[in-house]
Amino acid sequence: MAREEVRTDKAPNPAGAYSQGIVANGFLYTAGFGPQDPATGTLVEGGVAEQTAQVMRNVAAVLAERGLTFADVVKATVHLASLDDFAEFNRVYESFLEKPYPVRTTVGSTLMNILVEIDVVAALRS
Repeated sequence: MAREEVRTDKAPNPAGAYSQGIVANGFLYTAGFGPQDPATGTLVEGGVAEQTAQVMRNVAAVLAERGLTFADVVKATVHLASLDDFAEFNRVYESFLEKPYPVRTTVGSTLMNILVEIDVVAALRS
């Protein structure tokens, strides 16, 4: 199986041994992104709404490197520091998407100083 790295300076740099994205078998798999501003590396100010918006912009930047958008996303995995934030998170998340929505798994997770982390799988265009 061939793998191709996807990298952009418009999304946060990896903080460890992982890629921003990998293309394999007709799909783009992204890393889990938090709410870091890619220009400064700092966390965005605010609550789960502001953090979700930044995460979605980070994911969108990696998708764009392969000419993709959220319309190409087929699966999303979401980690929330508090499931009590689900409604506010979902309102912002939904504003970035069009129907039919991708399938999604949302779980409560212990996150390091952030409220939300998201990774996606997108189908490449023919």
